[in-house]
Amino acid sequence: MFDAPSQLPGQISMQRSHGEAAVAFAQAEAGARLTGLRQRGSAKALLPRVRGVPEVVFLNTSGGLTSGDTLSYAIDIEGGARVVATTQAAERAYRAEAGPADVRVAHRVGPGGWLDWLPQETILFDRANLRRQTRIDLAPDAGCLLLEAVVLGRAAMGEQVETLQFSDIREVYRAQKPVFIEPLMLNSDILQRRGNPALLSGARAFATLALIAPGAEDALEPARRALGEAGVEGAASAFDGKLVLRLLAADGWPLRRQILKLMDVLRRGAPPPRVWQL
Repeated sequence: MFDAPSQLPGQISMQRSHGEAAVAFAQAEAGARLTGLRQRGSAKALLPRVRGVPEVVFLNTSGGLTSGDTLSYAIDIEGGARVVATTQAAERAYRAEAGPADVRVAHRVGPGGWLDWLPQETILFDRANLRRQTRIDLAPDAGCLLLEAVVLGRAAMGEQVETLQFSDIREVYRAQKPVFIEPLMLNSDILQRRGNPALLSGARAFATLALIAPGAEDALEPARRALGEAGVEGAASAFDGKLVLRLLAADGWPLRRQILKLMDVLRRGAPPPRVWQL
């Protein structure tokens, strides 16, 4: 459940955007089969016709997020099915003076299943206030590839982000036990010190990719060889069925190019989701 949107004293109540989209798949003889689709409000789930592994493209028709907005995406995968999910475009968090916007992502991958959760980047504008939680529940033998990318304003537009409140928690559980927990907090105090190498090292775009599956460590060296995109700093580590990559960049475009190179390696040459190819 989302908290009720806050409102400052004396402030006019503005219309808020609320959306929920949930999709379910099960394995059939011919491949993954759609078994459920629910859409409400500003959230939509598009199902483009593609060969092989099905793709789900989530869309927020409100065009962006601000105070009091809520957004929820969910995928349920059964019977060993494989699914790729992404977002149609970059999600935008705009100026929010009356409390946070809330985003919840909750995916479940059943026995033998696989999910590539590859949303496009989130762009945070000055004075944005966004609270997001992503949780993926895996069966003991299921796996996933998880991506989160963030850009602080648009460099081409000369935008600067000085004031911000951003809480982002990513969690992956296997058989109800946590295997990957990553909380992130960005606020105005941290932004003032982002030149510190222990923080963002001056970057305005950053991303994390996590491959979580038995044997994920085997992809460490190929992933490291794929690093090196001009304008992007990257590092990778792997242990206990997890491969994690961290990326920092001065802008979103070189970051995106580096992500696509890593997708190619981690997805063993499978083409990126169609919306990533535009």
